[in-house]
Amino acid sequence: LFNQLFCLSSPELKKASKRVSCAKRYKIQKKVREHNRKLRKEAKKKGVSKRVKKDLGVPSSAPFKEEVLREAEQRRLKIEEEKERKRQAKKEERAQKRKKEKEGASKETEPKAKRVRKNDSENPSGKQAAPDRNSKQFLCAELNKVIDASDVVLEVLDARDPLGCRCPQLEEAVLQKGGNKKLLLVLNKIDLVPKENVERWIQYLQQEFPVVAFKASTLIRDKTVKAKKSRIDPSNEIQDKSRGAICFGNGCLTELLSTYAENLQNEASLKVGVVGFPNVGKSSLINSVKGVMACNVGMKRGMTKLMQEVHILKNIKAIDSPGVVASPSNPPASMALRSLQVEEGSESVLEAVRTLLKQCDKTQIMLQYTIPDYRNCLEFLTLLAKKRGFLQKGGVPNTEQAATTFLGDWTGAKLSYHCKAPENHSLPAYMSDAVVAEMQNSWDLNKLKAGNEETLKGVKFPSQSSSISFISKGLTAGLLSASDISEEKPAAAATEAEAEQNDENDEPEQTTEGSNEAEEQEQPQKLSLKKKTPGHVQFHPAPIDISLSTVTTDDAYDFNTDFK
Repeated sequence: LFNQLFCLSSPELKKASKRVSCAKRYKIQKKVREHNRKLRKEAKKKGVSKRVKKDLGVPSSAPFKEEVLREAEQRRLKIEEEKERKRQAKKEERAQKRKKEKEGASKETEPKAKRVRKNDSENPSGKQAAPDRNSKQFLCAELNKVIDASDVVLEVLDARDPLGCRCPQLEEAVLQKGGNKKLLLVLNKIDLVPKENVERWIQYLQQEFPVVAFKASTLIRDKTVKAKKSRIDPSNEIQDKSRGAICFGNGCLTELLSTYAENLQNEASLKVGVVGFPNVGKSSLINSVKGVMACNVGMKRGMTKLMQEVHILKNIKAIDSPGVVASPSNPPASMALRSLQVEEGSESVLEAVRTLLKQCDKTQIMLQYTIPDYRNCLEFLTLLAKKRGFLQKGGVPNTEQAATTFLGDWTGAKLSYHCKAPENHSLPAYMSDAVVAEMQNSWDLNKLKAGNEETLKGVKFPSQSSSISFISKGLTAGLLSASDISEEKPAAAATEAEAEQNDENDEPEQTTEGSNEAEEQEQPQKLSLKKKTPGHVQFHPAPIDISLSTVTTDDAYDFNTDFK
């Protein structure tokens, strides 16, 4: 009481302490234990037990146990999918409601004069609002700005699929712009491809444009971020850095551009535009050459929305650009790797994974991810989710997270896969021998060859056996103007149907015989399930596909209460 009165008399002091003596605390704990023991005894006398009896499930002696469990698993997956869909819908509704409430509260709290100034700044003299930076029209306009402002255009290609990263519309637009524009091909991410494959691709691509082998650094930090001091100073600088921190090919590229800038003899600095599809490493290339985090980079596609100028040297400026918008008329495999629609959610991530698995050898995928044999895409994602620990409530594998991780491995600088370079070379329709000669002029090709050889000596390449062989779908068409986008929209529905038919025929040759037999038996099995009578259950010894597409709703028994 005295402490409380003393605290009230002097408000500047802190409140009285709530600490008690150990004897009192132990006494309280002892009373709680005795009370709980008493409650347990009374419950035991009354026969009340909190433990739920364990569900024994289907006994081992029951016939067709595997088929019964599979049917129960199908129902459980369907119920989980419906619950997840409802949960996501409620989550979106809550987010929209919260956003509206926040906007209303901010408008109410803002002074009237400030709101008037804000409206005037947003729409001065009745002008239109700012365009959507995520729209295809805006991205195409920014890309055209970069091409117009550039003296040299660097088209960045992913060394794992160089042909799929080339955009014929982009190259044709650069060649038709005039103004003595030069086009260079930069083969990035060469550390994820076997050395022999990189050398073949350089020989193949050099028949059209000069090629620079490059490996960008992935661990460049901003100048404002202070590095942590290490207690042990390494004798060699490379020992303190991982494999991803070292950059190869930047010296060759910088020397090539500086020599070209000196030959031009212009007072203005040389402007180098960096273009290409999303996730090929455009911003990482600029950061590696600059040596500082000048452009934002990330695993997500479409990080760059606007053109951005970066001073590389005294007489060289690099211009970063947004990724090329892929045309919907491309094959599904190309859209899964190059399109922004997967990140935006308009295309299913599961469909993209299913498309990529069809273009690869199953045994190589199993060895790369250390998972057992799988029958379809859903089973692969389930095994991958269990392997990586992507589990939802109740231990259910999160296949969507596993699919996102799988796509991130393929588009990011992590997974090693390669495509074979074509043996026969033919020039595209928009190129000729005169154009090839003009593009290779003004460049010191001997210096370029020596620089590429030096780059290939320093990079540590993966072996041929540890890299996944991938079937490339050829050049990827892109959109460069708003008129192309309007033309592609009505033709999108027809191309999707054709792509689905092509995917069925494009399955890898090295599939096992068991999987083929299972696919052949799917159709008669579905017909037999439809002919069931409501009073009987018919079991078939044929393997059953546990994908969600094969779930039927006319089965006789309901296992939802027994298998949760």
